[in-house]
Amino acid sequence: MSDAETAADALPETEGARAPRTRAQAREEAINAILDIATEEFVEKGLAGARIDEIAGRATKRKIYYYFGSKDELYRAVLERAYRRVRASEREVDIDSGSAADALRRLVEHDVRYHSQHPELVRLVMNENIHRAEHLKQIEGLPANNRRVIDLLARILARGEAEGAFRPGIDPVDLHMNMTALAFYNVSNQFTFAHNFGVDMHSPEAIERRARQVGDILLAWVVAPGPASE
Repeated sequence: MSDAETAADALPETEGARAPRTRAQAREEAINAILDIATEEFVEKGLAGARIDEIAGRATKRKIYYYFGSKDELYRAVLERAYRRVRASEREVDIDSGSAADALRRLVEHDVRYHSQHPELVRLVMNENIHRAEHLKQIEGLPANNRRVIDLLARILARGEAEGAFRPGIDPVDLHMNMTALAFYNVSNQFTFAHNFGVDMHSPEAIERRARQVGDILLAWVVAPGPASE
């Protein structure tokens, strides 16, 4: 069987369930299936501990090397997909309706929920920091894609200033750093914090409470003081 045929046959069809896939669709599905498996492996064991043989147990080594070439390339593909997915999710947030404060709260609360619902992103980022962003630096175009969230925040801040609601001069990168740090903690420290203080950080109720709290914290920072505070 040729490599092209292998790609087209990567995932079986359920007879009568849907129209035949194109070769491009089959390729995309096969790649995503491998990335799903590889994500679990890298999240649990890191780059050094992950083994292609373990990933291949559910994918096949031939397909992995056909699509990615090496373990490092596979890891970079996993990392890139995780970053692109969070940025794509942020672009779906409505930042145009209501006030700038409403828009910022929606985006902040979205990020808290997203990180809690996608702990693999947090763990991959933590692992990449251990590697001093060595692999991130090799992913072409990713910094530009990640700056999209800075552009969103800059738009919200500019509108808030124009409305007279936000303090002037807030750096959107600082805002993103604070937003991400507060969203990150709920995942990165959930087990130690829960053990030390008996706090449930992962239930839907806990995540919603945390999302509101982070929104309150960041709005308190960016909102311009009223006359009584001056």
